[in-house]
Order: sequence, then structure tokens, then C-alpha cells
Amino acid sequence: EFAEVALRGVVFGFGLVSALLIATDSQVRTIFSVEKKARFTDMKALVFLVVANGLAVVYSLIQGFRCIMNMVKGGMLLSKPLAWAIFSCDQIMAYVTVAAVAAAAQTAVLGDLGQRQLQWMKICNLYGKFCNKVGEGIVIAFLVSLSMQCLSCISAFKLFRLYNNINK
Repeated sequence: EFAEVALRGVVFGFGLVSALLIATDSQVRTIFSVEKKARFTDMKALVFLVVANGLAVVYSLIQGFRCIMNMVKGGMLLSKPLAWAIFSCDQIMAYVTVAAVAAAAQTAVLGDLGQRQLQWMKICNLYGKFCNKVGEGIVIAFLVSLSMQCLSCISAFKLFRLYNNINK
């Protein structure tokens, strides 16, 4: 139980930091006397990442509270339907966070390197501060995703342990 609570705390903390870091990031650049402001909303993959991290934060807070209540009561998870629900939700959150990190990382690579064949220019030369902060947020979101994957494994173990007890 302690490992699960700790991992849910990691997801909550890092997810919140990542979402806030990316959502509050912006940089203004003047190009030919025209001001252009780079924001996370300019890249839909970053919006997806912020939303996914927000969902992971809320979900981890709820599940963390459930885990703490189980620890205080001294009880274990014995209900198969509840175990299936937790396992399914952990799986969904793990997949959503992986997809969000992958999409944001691909967008970051395009921003950093451009795509010469399509004549997409590098934007990180122009918005260096913005790109660095987004990169930090993506790295933290990757840790959130790894934690969600570990939580998914823990919930799978807890679920299938319930079925193992029937055969004894």
C-alpha cells in the first residue's frame, strides 16, 4: 500500500508541476516590428499534455485518498468489481499519459529541428526560453507517465491476486 500511495503522490506532484510549467509558459518575440507571443495553446499536443497531466493529478488525488483510507482502516481491496475498476482506470491513465508525452515530444522535436522537406522552420531558435521550459515540462510528464505505468502494474497485481486466492 505504501508504494502505491507514494507513486500516486509522485503522479500528483509531478503532474501538477508539469501542467503548470507548460500552461504558464509564454514568450514574446518581435519580428519585423510585429509582436508574436508563443503559448502552449499554439501547439495542440501541448494542450493535450496539460489536460492529460491535469486528469492524472485529479485521478491520483482521488485514488491516493482511497489508499490512505484503506491503510487507516487496515483493510485490503477485496471487491473484484472495485479492483477491476481501479485496474481499468489505471490502464487508461497510463495509456493517456504515454500518448500525451509521445505527442508533445514529437512536437518538441519538430520545434527544435524543423522539417526541411516540408519547409517547416525551427522555432526554438526564436523562442528559446519557451522551448526550454516546455522541454522541462515534457521530461517531468515522462516521469508521471512512468509512475502511472508502475501503478498500473501494481493494480494488475492486486486484481489478479484476488483470483489466485479462490483456487486455494
